[in-house]
Amino acid sequence: MSNQVKIILFIVTLVSISCSSVKYKNVNYTGDRFVSTSVKEDIEAPILNIFKPKNLSEKVPILIFVHGGNWNKGSKEIYWWFGRNFARKNILTILPGYTLSPNATYDDQASQIATAIKWIQNNAHLYGGDVSKVYVTGHSAGGHLVALAVMNPKYNIKQDEISGIILNDAAGLDMAHYLKSNPPTKNNNYVTTWTKNPKHWKDASPINFINKTTPPILSYLGKKTYPSIKEANNRFREALVKFQPEAKRITLDKKHVPMMTQYILGSNKRYDEILDFIEATKN
Repeated sequence: MSNQVKIILFIVTLVSISCSSVKYKNVNYTGDRFVSTSVKEDIEAPILNIFKPKNLSEKVPILIFVHGGNWNKGSKEIYWWFGRNFARKNILTILPGYTLSPNATYDDQASQIATAIKWIQNNAHLYGGDVSKVYVTGHSAGGHLVALAVMNPKYNIKQDEISGIILNDAAGLDMAHYLKSNPPTKNNNYVTTWTKNPKHWKDASPINFINKTTPPILSYLGKKTYPSIKEANNRFREALVKFQPEAKRITLDKKHVPMMTQYILGSNKRYDEILDFIEATKN
C-alpha cells in the first residue's frame, strides 16, 4: 500500500469517529462454525460485516460488496471505508467474506456468495434494509463472484429479486476464453481455483449466462487496467448490449487497484453515479 493511500486511510479513520453509521461485525451467514469446500474439510465459516445508516425512518436499499484479490487473497476487513461511506449515504451496505483458494475453488466461493445473498434477503429487514431493492457489486475477482452467483442459475438466485449489478474493473468475466490460451498452473493456485476441466471454465464465466432476465448492469473499467481484464470486459459488454442496449459503462483513466482505492474518500464521484443507478433501477 502506498504512503499516499495510508495517509488518506488515516484521515478517513479520524473522520469516521463521528460517522453516522453502525457496524455489525463478523455475522455468520452460513449457520455453521465450519464449512466444507470441495478442496478441504472443516474450513472456518465465512462471515460478513453490516454497515447500517443511523436513525433510519424508513427501509433503505441494500448494497452487497465482494472484495477482490485474485481469488486467493484479500479480506472484507480492508474495505470498511466502502461500507461506512455508503451507509452514510443511506444505503445498508454488507460485505461478505469467502473462503480463499487454495482452500476453495471458484465454485465454492460463488456458492458462498450466493448463500450470503440469500441470508441477506432473509435477514436484512432486521437492519433496516429494503429486501426489494438488493444490489450487488464487486471489484476484480469480487466482481466475477457476484456476477456469477447472480447470473449462473446453479446458485439459485432469482434474478428478478436482484435490482442491479455494479462491476468495478471486474476480472474473470470470460474465464473460458482466457484459460483456453492461458491454461491454469500452480501459480496463484489457479489449478485449484479453476481446475483443468474446460467445462468448469465455461461454468465459471458470467458471459455465458447473459440473457433477457439479467439484472441491469453498470460497469466501470480502468483504461490502464490489466489487458486480460480489458479484453474480457469488452467481450462481456458486446454480449450484454444485445439484451441491455442502454447499459452504461464508465471508463476511467486509472490502473486496476486505484479503481477501488478511489472509494476511500466519500466525496468521490463514483458514489453519486452508483446512487443515481440505484435510484433509476429500484424495483
